[in-house]
Amino acid sequence: MNTASTSAAHTSVTKPGTPIATLFPGYFALVMATGIIAIGARQQDLDWLADSLFAITLVAYVVLVALSAARAIRYTEFLVADLTNHARGFSFLTTVAATNVLGSSAAIIHQWWGLAWGLWIAGIALWTILMYTALIGDILRDPKPPLGEGINGTWFLLTVSTESVAVLGALLLARDGANQGLELVTLSAFSLGIVLYLIVVTLLFLRWTFQPLQPTELEPPTWIAAGAVAITVLAGSNLLAAQRVSPRLERLAPFVEGMVILAWSTATFWFPVMIAIGIWRHLVRRVPLRYHPAYWSLVFPIGMYGAATYRMIATTGLDAIDVVPQLTLCAALIAWTATFVGMAVSLRPRRRETVG
Repeated sequence: MNTASTSAAHTSVTKPGTPIATLFPGYFALVMATGIIAIGARQQDLDWLADSLFAITLVAYVVLVALSAARAIRYTEFLVADLTNHARGFSFLTTVAATNVLGSSAAIIHQWWGLAWGLWIAGIALWTILMYTALIGDILRDPKPPLGEGINGTWFLLTVSTESVAVLGALLLARDGANQGLELVTLSAFSLGIVLYLIVVTLLFLRWTFQPLQPTELEPPTWIAAGAVAITVLAGSNLLAAQRVSPRLERLAPFVEGMVILAWSTATFWFPVMIAIGIWRHLVRRVPLRYHPAYWSLVFPIGMYGAATYRMIATTGLDAIDVVPQLTLCAALIAWTATFVGMAVSLRPRRRETVG
């Protein structure tokens, strides 16, 4: 779906043309993509690359938090309008996932467990505020947009943000030992994320297969269909790794492993579909390939799939696919580099033409 046109159609507020007022709500996908690739690099013992990407992740997070805070203070009306918009509201959940991905990378790469705990708590608070504001706003909104205009790939962020809580929670649980509160929140997030995925994938699959589609509708956030189940694989694998400190997780291990395999196969299934959509969109229907912050939503699933597969292999012993994380990391780095260059070019100051 064309995010910009949908927002214009369903937002009653006319925004000023300032970068802060019009800040793309899903820009935190930059942090998500960079952070998970940093983790993937650490998994492959590329410490210099992991450290470099983590530094970019941290700087990007701080900058985006500052810009988002400025928008919330100066342009509250515009932020609320986006947050309660069917097509854009769930994009804000990238903030939750970015917070937890940053916490996970801080713990894995630098062993900064205190920071990881703080970010996990912040992630839960952000999840509660942003999830319920966007969801209740959609439920109570009147009039509502048609299904084809109101739903898009960003709805999969319902699962991504929820599973990100489970990913970091399971890491904390494995390190700090059994804690009933931590166990309950982590297991609940893992289970709820699966339920939310089933709801959204059903709606979007019906939309994609039974209603006409325009190439402008199938934007990069459609790739989150794969990213949502890939992060479920990572969450479940982290839970399996934590079973040694939790009798409850040990009892639930067969269920969790079954969900991990199910999620991994579903993520694997989606990638050929996403590639085919991209070919149709850009080569067949000639949609120009120009940078947009939404392209970070394409990079994230690739990086997440590799990191999650590595973790799944470590906890389930499926060594037959041990080459997948390495190949996926290469693909993710190519996609990240291309997107980062596009972002740098787009942010470059334009020269103003002078009239002689």
